[in-house]
Amino acid sequence: MTRRLLIGFGIVAFGVLAIPVASQTRSAAANTKTAAQPYTPPRTPDGQPDLQGFWTNSIYTPLERPKNVTKEFYTPEEAAEMEKRAAERESAEPAAGTVADVHYDEAQFGLNRSQATFARTLRTSLIVDPPDGRMPPLTAEAQKRFADLAAARKRMGAPFDRVQNMDIDDRCLIMAGTAPPMLSPGYMSNYQIVQAPGYVMILVERIHDARIIPLDGRPHPPDNVRQWIGSSRGHWEGKTLVVESRNFNSKRPGVGDWQLAGLAFRGASQDMRVTEWFTRVDADTILYRFTVEDEKTWARPWTAELPMVKLQPQGPLFEHACHEGNYGLVNTLAGARLEEKKAAEDAAKKQPK
Repeated sequence: MTRRLLIGFGIVAFGVLAIPVASQTRSAAANTKTAAQPYTPPRTPDGQPDLQGFWTNSIYTPLERPKNVTKEFYTPEEAAEMEKRAAERESAEPAAGTVADVHYDEAQFGLNRSQATFARTLRTSLIVDPPDGRMPPLTAEAQKRFADLAAARKRMGAPFDRVQNMDIDDRCLIMAGTAPPMLSPGYMSNYQIVQAPGYVMILVERIHDARIIPLDGRPHPPDNVRQWIGSSRGHWEGKTLVVESRNFNSKRPGVGDWQLAGLAFRGASQDMRVTEWFTRVDADTILYRFTVEDEKTWARPWTAELPMVKLQPQGPLFEHACHEGNYGLVNTLAGARLEEKKAAEDAAKKQPK
């Protein structure tokens, strides 16, 4: 658990919880302003446009446009209503004694997006291409790959039968939000960007994975070198940092709240490529845009964008212990065995004597 969450506990306890208004940037409005009055970002000592600081991509806007929405942008009033409804659903407390209640209630522990800095956009979806705001169709190859994965998981048994059956984010190996493209995993969607001559580093609060992005034009590793978060290489195009990533190992987790995208990324092929653009559009906002290409998974490339806003307060990122020493897994599996034992005992009591 992070100290940031403990700060949240204190705020809730005193009943003075507030949403930082200044940090809730509307990307569409920011883009319009930028077009009229171009923002000139500060420079690092070696002359790079300065992206450094603590940022969050926590956002309520869904990756895909809802099926009942037919327009690209909400009005400000519609966007506020969407966020309000989403926050209310997020804050709904589970019934006492349920499995969800035993785990934790996100509102109680200060994990809800509405309880911290979050980004705003008037877009109805983060996907901007295809124009319908939805992910492209899966290829026939990808459909078969997903079916084979589902069959393999079924053969392995239930998720809590053994540790190998559990998702890699449950095992705290790597979590959504780290590997490109960087989409909000729901909570703790916080990042620190640090620049040095020839490099950009992006540190993720969840499990503290760090992306080291060289800017010196070096090639990607050979195709037989595959990594959890891929291989990233960057360069500057004016004020924009462009990062190209490949060499993924296809074992990445999903992307948190957006289940369709989570399933798709989880089964994306090793040939997936991701191009990202980081452009600081004002003092408090980085416009983050990315394109995903994978001919073995989607019928066409697709592109999304969202604002990353300054985290308030400005850092630092605190420890995310997840489950230290894997004791969390021991407890999870032990609890599953106890539930099975109780179910067997209950069934035995119902048998005629």
